Amino acid sequence: MNFIFLSAAALLLLVVLGLLLRPLLRRNAPSMIASRQALNTAIYRDQLVELERDRAAGSLSEVDYEQAREELQRRLLADASESDALPSSSGPAWRSALALVLALPIAAAALYAWLGTPAALQPIQEQPQAGHPVTQAQIEQMVAALAARLKQHPEDIKGWIMLARSYKALGRYDDAARAFAHIGDAMDSDPELLSEYADLLAVRAGGKLDGKPMELVNKALALDPNNTMALALAGTAAYGKKDFAEAVKYWERLQKILPPDSDDAKSIAAAVAEARAKEGGGHSATKTAPADAAGGAVSGRVTLAPALTGKMQPGDTLFVFARAVGGARMPLAVERAHAGDLPLSFTLDDSLALNPELKISSAKEVKVEALISKSGNAKPQKGDLIGESAVVKPGAKGVQIVIDRAVP
Repeated sequence: MNFIFLSAAALLLLVVLGLLLRPLLRRNAPSMIASRQALNTAIYRDQLVELERDRAAGSLSEVDYEQAREELQRRLLADASESDALPSSSGPAWRSALALVLALPIAAAALYAWLGTPAALQPIQEQPQAGHPVTQAQIEQMVAALAARLKQHPEDIKGWIMLARSYKALGRYDDAARAFAHIGDAMDSDPELLSEYADLLAVRAGGKLDGKPMELVNKALALDPNNTMALALAGTAAYGKKDFAEAVKYWERLQKILPPDSDDAKSIAAAVAEARAKEGGGHSATKTAPADAAGGAVSGRVTLAPALTGKMQPGDTLFVFARAVGGARMPLAVERAHAGDLPLSFTLDDSLALNPELKISSAKEVKVEALISKSGNAKPQKGDLIGESAVVKPGAKGVQIVIDRAVP
């Protein structure tokens, strides 16, 4: 693409130079000068004949005749001198043409460097290539460049939105909050921005949605009752207040919107199942689960490796789920909490099943995994923190899981 752009620019430059140089380098200039000189001489000759005719007729005195003839001679000599000087102008014309050839490309390049996008002309190999992930350092450099540009153009609302989302993705929540503040009134009519800001404030408050975050969520739902993030946050807020029926209401609305086979849909289905179980009297196996569920329950404790403490936020979502060893990848049971709840004691049983036909009590062997998700998605993504247990049998107790590594 760079070659095409440069070729087109060079062709356009040649066309412009041709149009500008043509008048300077026309070869018929000397002949034009000669033609004008001959015409002037003929005019002066006619005027001299006219003077002699007037003198002979007596209408012009001898003194006046001599004065008029001298004046004609002076004008003829002056025109002849000017005509003699004109052909020598070919030297300055060539110099002007040469100056134009040199100055025009330089001026065009300088103007493009000032008003254009010079970075777009970098060789392709110097830019991030498709299939090669952008490094964290490159991302931070781009975000810093955006922040610097917004200092010069604080009226750029779209730029502040991009910066706020970038800071949030990088985990720089205080900077993200300041960027959201610059968006101003434009946020009040955008349910997505309202939801994102509410989520950010909840993360900064350790996962709590009370107060300002919930006000933003309600405003977002008033603008768009089907906004996915607002519904998820509203259900989370109700769940945190132990209003499990309200949580189920919001999350079931969300389930109808999400693609049925998506990871988000599966995660919400697990949350709905857990909320329903607790709505019926708690998720304790002895209270809500049948005997076979209690017999197949796996319980234990999840902790976080000290070295990873600085890489999680209290509001990050914590998933604890069991998978059948050698079976389908769909979890047999899922429990959802917040990273701020760590260390967490868990019990996974049939009441937390995503699919009634796939129960933890019917598996021969299971492995329990724990995931700290920054996005709230149950599918591990780059930067999320994970850990897993050894292979155990349904009914195992005291299972220990240490979240000890990040997803590469």
